[in-house]
Amino acid sequence: MKADVIKLDGGKAGSIDLNEALFGLEPRADILHRVVRWQRARAQAGTHSTLGRSDVSYSTKKIYRQKGTGGARHGDKGAPIFRHGGVYKGPTPRSHAHELPKKFRALGLRHALSAKAKAGELIILDAATMADAKTSSLAKMAKELGWKRVLIIDGAEVDGNFALAARNIDSIDVLPSMGANVYDILKRDQLVITKAGIEALEARLK
Repeated sequence: MKADVIKLDGGKAGSIDLNEALFGLEPRADILHRVVRWQRARAQAGTHSTLGRSDVSYSTKKIYRQKGTGGARHGDKGAPIFRHGGVYKGPTPRSHAHELPKKFRALGLRHALSAKAKAGELIILDAATMADAKTSSLAKMAKELGWKRVLIIDGAEVDGNFALAARNIDSIDVLPSMGANVYDILKRDQLVITKAGIEALEARLK
């Protein structure tokens, strides 16, 4: 499939043939959902914790005699039934990550790229390079190009000046080709890929 290539200044830079195996698939929501869940589960800190009955700071002295009070039999104030007592079966620190085959993750990335292409939210950029690391210049270019919430995927390495210029712009994220992932692609309104990024993604997902 053919796609137009543009420059940062808005000018045309010819066209490019996009690989149908990467950009021409019929996007499947179930595949995208599974890969995004896998990503978000891996990103969870898993540091949630509560104090159990043996962790709360209370005396373990029996609070009143076993018989003759007419009330329930209790051993100490740290029991879960009491206020400030230990939590029964509360969360403990753990990893939320689960396994997902590499081939399925690669398939999810192909479907994410295809989803952006089908929605008309894919932009091919000739090169993401700047002579000076000026945020104001890049912000002006992005506004003229109509970029609002974009993810820019470059080749193996991102141009240093471009990365510095984009760093303070909330609406622009920049990633090298190896950092391309389903969640970041889907959460942005537009996906911008450089020609070097296209080549790197084709090599990565061949």
